Amino acid sequence: MTSADPICCVPLTSAPIGTDAAATLARTFKALGDPTRVRLLSLVAAHAGGEACVCDITEPLGLSQPTVSHHLKVLVDAGLLAREQRGIWAFYSVVPGALGRLAEVLRDPVASN
Repeated sequence: MTSADPICCVPLTSAPIGTDAAATLARTFKALGDPTRVRLLSLVAAHAGGEACVCDITEPLGLSQPTVSHHLKVLVDAGLLAREQRGIWAFYSVVPGALGRLAEVLRDPVASN
């Protein structure tokens, strides 16, 4: 290598994201990788009080209730939605701060580590 060659191995200036944080982010991004789930998250967030019954969000999607419930479970498992059982109905709400944390990671992945 000559002095005119660019440096090929630039040192890190900060720590990369850790293994556990990367796994959590991957699960979140995987959950959001389906347009139906993105719509579901939007529908729940748009409801009064920020929560919705599964019975209220099935029809706008044109999907069966079991299919919607499956997608909702993926969003719950990813930490984006919370589920509360009330009698025979399940109510879903956006986890406080979940979308803000995701936005922060997208803005500055290193600071969010």
